[in-house]
Amino acid sequence: MSMAAFDVAAVRAQFPALNRVIAGGGYPIYFDNPAGTQVPQRVIDAVSGYFREMNANSGGAFPTSNASDAMVVETRRKLAAFLNASRPEEIVIGANMTTLNFALSRAIAKTLQPGDEIVLTRMDHDANVSPWLRIAEDYGLVVRWVDIIEPECTLDLDTLEAALTDRTKVVATVHASNAVGTINPVKQIAAMAHAAGALYVVDAVQSAPHISIDVQDIGCDFLLCSSYKYFGPHQGILYGRYELLSSLPAYKVRPSKDKAPYRWETGTPAFELIAGIGACIDYLASLGGGSGTERAALVTGMQVLGAYEQELAAHLIEVLQATPGVHIAGITDPARFHERVPTVVFTHDGYTPTDIAARLAAQNIYVWDGNYYAVEIMKRLRNEEHGMVRVGLAHYNTHEEIERFAGALKTL
Repeated sequence: MSMAAFDVAAVRAQFPALNRVIAGGGYPIYFDNPAGTQVPQRVIDAVSGYFREMNANSGGAFPTSNASDAMVVETRRKLAAFLNASRPEEIVIGANMTTLNFALSRAIAKTLQPGDEIVLTRMDHDANVSPWLRIAEDYGLVVRWVDIIEPECTLDLDTLEAALTDRTKVVATVHASNAVGTINPVKQIAAMAHAAGALYVVDAVQSAPHISIDVQDIGCDFLLCSSYKYFGPHQGILYGRYELLSSLPAYKVRPSKDKAPYRWETGTPAFELIAGIGACIDYLASLGGGSGTERAALVTGMQVLGAYEQELAAHLIEVLQATPGVHIAGITDPARFHERVPTVVFTHDGYTPTDIAARLAAQNIYVWDGNYYAVEIMKRLRNEEHGMVRVGLAHYNTHEEIERFAGALKTL
């Protein structure tokens, strides 16, 4: 599928929120995507359709329960195709990535000894920091930190190498930063972690909406993402190698099945949202032109939207660089845009991030300000007090929206 085939108008037509005229007229500009994307009509239909057609709990002898169970099996299969897991049983679905990561860290903690070491990064969202800091505190573990290199805000792999010892048991890093947008060399990091005998946990929340993920190629032990970041409902997904999901001491209730992935899925799941996840994977596959296997369609779809997003990111960075008083943190060299997702953060000499976000909101342009839970990197970039302005693009955004944003920045 060529770039010319990416039809943003046809994409936007599928998202009701993008076509909703707001009070005072006009359409809002959603540049708040890293915190959660809008959803296509098929996701809305799948959620409401669940309540109409198969609303029941799991394991019953009657049709609605059977249909509900079959839908979960099918969604798990789709998620395995999305992440290229070797089998559907390697996919755990839960309330959100943070909750799943706390469950994972607690289970891994039961296998560790005081003095064992965990390696974390200054780049990560706190959902891949605090679960590990808590078990370090509770079990007497040592935490070592990986630094970043300014001004591109890439991970300093020399400090990672230096942090690894024969006591390292877990390495946890982000795949793509929710703040500065950097894509990390996760395959290389997996090899480094495994050479030290450690497990490797990847936070892919911000990479999943923008690039194709292949857990087998990365070689990670665990990977977490959130379907509401890639045009689905508010749910979290954990991929884990089957033998680890089967053997780690998961915290569960006694009657639930003691086999993967069920031993990790505590309580009654949000079936209606799981139906929505299946629809959002179908949507992403549809961007690939519908030819070949589901996995092939998903890979192609992600390549197509990724190429378009790189054009948008180039335009956005150009606009910001042309604005006096603006300072961008992260990769700005067009030759390196393949090393970043279209999430861009900046500060302005004349205004706080909150001022800018409020002024843009008054013009119906939605952006984030603050630290967006990327606590360590804001400290590291000396923006702890106010944070930064974050503009996060998705494949349904347009060049015309970026021009409107540029105009709004000029009127500050």
